[in-house]
Amino acid sequence: MTEEPTFDDRIAQRYGQMSPAEQRVARFFQEHRAEVLIASAAALAAKAATSDATVVRAVKALGFSGLDDLRRSLADELRSSLSPAERLTRTLGEVGDSLSAAFELTLDIHLQSLEGLRRSITPELFEKAVDAIVAAQRVVVFGLGPSAAIANYLVTQLTRFGLDATSLTNTGLLFADDLQRLREGDLVIMLAYGRIYAELAALLDDIDRRRLRSLLVTDTLAATLRPRVDLVLSVARGHADMLSMHTATLGFIEALLVGVAAKRPDETLASLRALNETREKLAGQPMNLRVCK
Repeated sequence: MTEEPTFDDRIAQRYGQMSPAEQRVARFFQEHRAEVLIASAAALAAKAATSDATVVRAVKALGFSGLDDLRRSLADELRSSLSPAERLTRTLGEVGDSLSAAFELTLDIHLQSLEGLRRSITPELFEKAVDAIVAAQRVVVFGLGPSAAIANYLVTQLTRFGLDATSLTNTGLLFADDLQRLREGDLVIMLAYGRIYAELAALLDDIDRRRLRSLLVTDTLAATLRPRVDLVLSVARGHADMLSMHTATLGFIEALLVGVAAKRPDETLASLRALNETREKLAGQPMNLRVCK
């Protein structure tokens, strides 16, 4: 597998072929990476003292398809190079000792993450993901650490909707037991960020060996793992150089759930009604279960 060039590599390789204005933009990108991740083309143009069109030309001169592609590449590098402690330190540096600043910054990051989700997941990609879930004999969701909670949440909701679903959330030697549970017809959804750790590598090998369908939800591993999965879904976890936040991942998961329910409404409602009846028997009184409660 060919290793992706770093951002600095791209600039070094292509700088001589760029116009002076494009070179100025490239230098600005290099010196203000975190800002590039969130600023619009117009804002970047203003800061680099150039035009929107020059920013776009510079992005393409560096070999990216567009600004979103460049942002994903930068996010990949920042996430892989900074430890959680370093990201938290940067976050605290932004808010100082002000609780109101912490609140406002966090909300701003969540809003930007959701806007980024709207850009990165096209209607076509979303439809492919929903169709894959509905068509699967069983959905297997992989996630470790904080992602384990999200994986279990998705499994719980899919099961309520009447689909067969299970999660893989063990680590270390116990993950071998998880892999033993894979079977023909499974669709494996992987929530994977940062780096290819041992459990993810073993899962990918098993997916290859068993020829299973797979979806990858990630913010950093798209370029590396795209050849090994059926569908890559780019979902950012807040600012790449700050504390990881999971609003966009949860938003995407819940959008998938609504999509699945819309694709098979009769089966979903029947399953929820049956669940409600069982709850009423257990509680000894009528209960009304909401679709995503």
